[in-house]
Amino acid sequence: MKPIYSKSQLGYMKAKTQFEKQAVILEKKLEDTRKTQEITQEVMEGLVQTTGFHDAYNNLVLAENDLIEWSHTTMKHEKTYRENRLAIDDMYLRLNSDPNMRAQIIELAMKIR
Repeated sequence: MKPIYSKSQLGYMKAKTQFEKQAVILEKKLEDTRKTQEITQEVMEGLVQTTGFHDAYNNLVLAENDLIEWSHTTMKHEKTYRENRLAIDDMYLRLNSDPNMRAQIIELAMKIR
């Protein structure tokens, strides 16, 4: 049976897929550009903009934030949350200062059904 995803989970999956596609395009452009010129910061910024990588990154961050907010709200209705409220809330408080915690929360959020 196919899993059922929330709107936030679907949005995250779509944004992540688009980001990965744009990363491949950026890598290809970088390879091609290296053949003809030095990659300076200015050149890199131009490639990031023209390939759509910048927009894809911003959309991914927005989708991650939406997914995290959705998961925290959804989780509050679970018995496990009520039993471990302080530890779970601490995880969510650290998500902006700890990239590993953010990644863990996103991974867990994608497992919520």
